[in-house]
Amino acid sequence: MKPVLLLTALTPAVWGTTYAVTTEFLPPDRPLLAGTLRALPAGLLLLVLTRRLPRGVWWWRSAVLGTLNIGLFFALLFVTAYRLPGGMAAVLGAAQPLIVAGLTVLLLTERVALRTVVAAVVGAGGVALAVLTATARLDALGILAGLAGTASMAFGLVLTKRWGRPDVPLLTSTGWQLTAGGLLLAPVTLGFEGLPPRLSAANLAGYAYLALIGTALAYSLWFWGLERLPAARVALLGLLSPVVATAVGWAALGQSLTPLQLAGMVLAFAAVIWGQTGPRPTSGRSGVAGQRRSAFSTMWSGKPTRAARNMA
Repeated sequence: MKPVLLLTALTPAVWGTTYAVTTEFLPPDRPLLAGTLRALPAGLLLLVLTRRLPRGVWWWRSAVLGTLNIGLFFALLFVTAYRLPGGMAAVLGAAQPLIVAGLTVLLLTERVALRTVVAAVVGAGGVALAVLTATARLDALGILAGLAGTASMAFGLVLTKRWGRPDVPLLTSTGWQLTAGGLLLAPVTLGFEGLPPRLSAANLAGYAYLALIGTALAYSLWFWGLERLPAARVALLGLLSPVVATAVGWAALGQSLTPLQLAGMVLAFAAVIWGQTGPRPTSGRSGVAGQRRSAFSTMWSGKPTRAARNMA
């Protein structure tokens, strides 16, 4: 697997640790606050570091992408988490690669490899085996919220691919989206949850991890990979998140892991790997090391160079 795939895959792997961090470090029953403190501080930090604001159409485009990828997605995700077991929510999220595949054909007019579609179906089945229990209860509103949240992020991912980004550093455009999403969540959080009376050192450490590692770094890598990989393949990597969450729950939280769950994890992981294989584009003359340097430089400079794009 090429470096760009491995680095992009770090994002869903990091997102897979969110459940453990939330249950062990954050105050209970504050999901909207968690979303707000994930997005808004991370976005403002990137804006301070890059010191650039949107111009022209990128004001409304950043607002749309921030709403779809961050604000609306987080809000619907938390409604799902409240009304459905975590396993059922993960299964609904596993439908994202299939939605992205359909939107890719409609909006990007790109062909999606049959291998990718089959891998998405097999991977979703593996996720279901890994996280879904026999006691999972169904709730109509929770299911609708879960599917809507999945569709929101899928649509945002495809629009991000369609619009690209202006000639600004990747961290700058990521900061625009995170700030827009955080500003959308903030009044909703204050209206429905309010602020806790106090935050412990563990709470602050948990929020800091989610904002810096789980959001600022993770979303930067996610969008970085999206510039270099087909949208459907990037979405397929998202299946790693519930697999990692299950593994972390077993290793760090002492949760049980049945043979059927283990088989589901292996199946989902194998589907992700298989779905990423296929014909390899020709690399640039600068070699892999030079391509990697060019790719990482776009986080602080402008759009990716041709050598960097060839990493995919």
